Amino acid sequence: MRLSHPYGVFHQFGKRCGAAFATITLAAGLSVGAAGAEPLRLVALGDSLTQGYGLPADDGFVPQLQNWLSANGHDVIVINAGVSGDTTAGGLARLDWTLAEPVDAMLVTLGGNDLLRGVDPAASRANLDAILARLQDEGIPAMLAGMPAPGNYGPDFRDAFEGMYPDLAQEYDVPLVPNFMQPMTDKADAGASFAELMQDDHIHPNADGVALIVEGIGPSIAAFLETVPAATP
Repeated sequence: MRLSHPYGVFHQFGKRCGAAFATITLAAGLSVGAAGAEPLRLVALGDSLTQGYGLPADDGFVPQLQNWLSANGHDVIVINAGVSGDTTAGGLARLDWTLAEPVDAMLVTLGGNDLLRGVDPAASRANLDAILARLQDEGIPAMLAGMPAPGNYGPDFRDAFEGMYPDLAQEYDVPLVPNFMQPMTDKADAGASFAELMQDDHIHPNADGVALIVEGIGPSIAAFLETVPAATP
């Protein structure tokens, strides 16, 4: 099916997602921190959009974000904790595993598969709430990235789903990227062919689409990292 709008990609998104855990990706950034400080360890907790579904290893969201941050002078290791097909419930369920290794900060990008499955936004919100509460208790700074919702389930569902992200960001005082896909939307609205930014499945961004996302939200992530205490050896 040919999709012409980023919101529409979610209609088939979950059908093509696997259940296998993603390989954790580590890449060292450019060292510009204080002498003797360890690179910050930023964990990206998400689904196939984070994991890099269908892309060569170097073209996914995490390696492209790693390269962008390093090129902009941030001493950080971005760790890929994206799992294709994962829901907010799945992200919560594997939080213990994700936190088994040292974590200095976390980017939480979940909710697209909840949307595809028609999960009650109240349940999605409760799962994200539990994730953010756990990170707060652990003293781990968090950043939240939202997802857009089409009107398929009605305006009440859409408003509840999209509204949970700013509500939780305000409640936990964490920075928010309102729409992870916004940079691709902006490019398409400016006259570019949205199809050219997608993989052949017309569901997942290709390398160029991911590059737009990273370029668009990279500055917000960089600003977030500036607030994270330096890692210690």
